Amino acid sequence: MTAPAANLAITLAVTIALFLLVFAVAARRGRYDLIDSLWGLGFAIVAIVTFMLSAGHGAISLRLTVTLLTVLWGLRLAAHIHIRNRARPEDARYAAILRRAGSHPRRYMLTRVYLTQAGVLWFVSLPIQCGQYAPGPPGWPFWAGIAVWTLGFVFEAVGDHQLRRFRADPGNRGRVLDSGLWRYTRHPNYFGDACVWWGLYLLACTTWYGAATVLSPIVMTALLAKGTGKPLLERDIGERRPGYADYIHRTSGFLPLPPRRGQ
Repeated sequence: MTAPAANLAITLAVTIALFLLVFAVAARRGRYDLIDSLWGLGFAIVAIVTFMLSAGHGAISLRLTVTLLTVLWGLRLAAHIHIRNRARPEDARYAAILRRAGSHPRRYMLTRVYLTQAGVLWFVSLPIQCGQYAPGPPGWPFWAGIAVWTLGFVFEAVGDHQLRRFRADPGNRGRVLDSGLWRYTRHPNYFGDACVWWGLYLLACTTWYGAATVLSPIVMTALLAKGTGKPLLERDIGERRPGYADYIHRTSGFLPLPPRRGQ
């Protein structure tokens, strides 16, 4: 049974309402990077709402697995970003956005950032929505999805931990992390994030309508590798870390690969 259109509309309404609420809090605080913490949390909430809406439609094993994996990933990411941002001034990206906003900065931030991300989040979450309406029983995509999700979660969590530990050492100021997972890819956390979403997509592939959500992990991967992820982060990092240019020459930008020699 396909996911009822009315339930997809409900999750869209919940997503928009959630982003509007967080925008109101951010505007009151005068600090808009709260949306970064909302990203992972929003997926977890969509998964939980879908779990409740899909009762009586999908197999409980699929519904529980998709929901638990999404919530685990989302809460870890939200906590990691919140703790990281709390100790820093607001990201310069948001100040730059406000400078472009003209005479209506709040309206610009709401429409161009918050509501846009709400739409992207809902679209990317389609596999975790459709996957919960599969009647079961789980087939090989289910087990393949768990394996890919696990690989991604480990890469993302370990990569974030290694970077956090590296930055906590004052002696590493201005240096480049090129050990651990960061020896094989410049962005193990982004690679892991992409794997998480391909894993969740495979979980949805038990049905044809779940398989039809393939654009969702494609969009997420494109954002991480070519959009607001890697390119945006690396745009000016060479100015802050002189050794980063050499790091780029010898280290893969996204997929984990052995370091290149002779560079």
